[in-house]
Amino acid sequence: MSDKIVITRIEDKIVTAMIEQGKIVEFHCERSEDKSILGNIYTAKVKNIVKNINAAFIEAADGIICYYSLTENQRHHFLKQVNRDYLVQEDEILVQVNRENIKTKQPAATANLNFTGKYLVLTSQKHQIGISKKIRDSKRAGELKKLAEQFVRPDFGIIMRTNAEMASDDEILKEAEQLIHRFDRICQKAVCRKACQLVYEAPKGYLSLIRDQKQTCLNEIITDQSDVYDAVLAYLEETGEEEKVLQLFQKDGIRLDQIYRISHELKQALQEKVWLKSGGYLVIQPTEAMTVIDVNTGKAIKGKHMEKNFLKTNLEAAEEIGRQLRLRNLSGIIIVDFIDMKETESEERLMNKMRDILKKDRIKTVLVDMTGLHLVEITRKKVRKPLLEQWRER
Repeated sequence: MSDKIVITRIEDKIVTAMIEQGKIVEFHCERSEDKSILGNIYTAKVKNIVKNINAAFIEAADGIICYYSLTENQRHHFLKQVNRDYLVQEDEILVQVNRENIKTKQPAATANLNFTGKYLVLTSQKHQIGISKKIRDSKRAGELKKLAEQFVRPDFGIIMRTNAEMASDDEILKEAEQLIHRFDRICQKAVCRKACQLVYEAPKGYLSLIRDQKQTCLNEIITDQSDVYDAVLAYLEETGEEEKVLQLFQKDGIRLDQIYRISHELKQALQEKVWLKSGGYLVIQPTEAMTVIDVNTGKAIKGKHMEKNFLKTNLEAAEEIGRQLRLRNLSGIIIVDFIDMKETESEERLMNKMRDILKKDRIKTVLVDMTGLHLVEITRKKVRKPLLEQWRER
């Protein structure tokens, strides 16, 4: 089946569903009138330096206070500098929001300005050429590195994304020119702006999802919202992508929600229990510190084939856990309590399966290890709010 993105309205939210092989694997919810600050670039003012956590708190815009790590940000893009030696209160710097406020945590900002395109990322603080590890063709990787050397400058670095592998050199050069122009224009504009002002607004969430999909996989974008259709069309025209993938769905008495069962799948994704085909189930419980996932057989399994049945259920659970991490946008530390198995070979099969599944996630996800208590530890990078928070926001 073709992979597609479906964008519709449910209650007061614009809901984006990413469908792979007939299954919804990602959701994103945003209020149409609200604007996320993730990816936005601001002229920020330093409000406070907290030495014991080696961080600063900065005001990005009126009333928006962001956490700014001094460990991760050792070089600052100064607009107004009070002290020549180090960052102090009242300094003005150019920053980009790289993490939304999640639960009780404030949004985070970085001095590393990132401009992400379909094929490459321009980074202002990392002055090297990087090639996506998912590009397996070493010859093409070498070609992409040489291509990047033609336009990279001392004041920024370039990371070639997975989509660059299948793109033509002309497409990549065209996008590089657009991103470099955007970077230069924003840096020039920021110098003339007062503190705490927006200088660059990131694209809406559904446009970011479209941009980040693998070029060879996305075959259709369908929406029943005319304003969304216009925004996506403008994006596709600007980036020179195939406009034929976009479709405005308009049929009297029929909604996209009904066809793709989006409300039903969304409701399921907000519940603790997830049933498996085998009769087993997962219990997913987010806490303040981590997310705990418990795998259960759902029924008593006895007899000589217990180990085989436990492995079968665990492998099925691993597949579903990979989907649920993306679907619910779970992040941070995730602890999975699989069904205990006695054989080392069974545990190794399970861990290898889990690693392969997590590689499909477009957000950095790492299988850390299995602990002495046979709990599997996973970490997933925090970027956007979890689905539960996105849906409950009013």
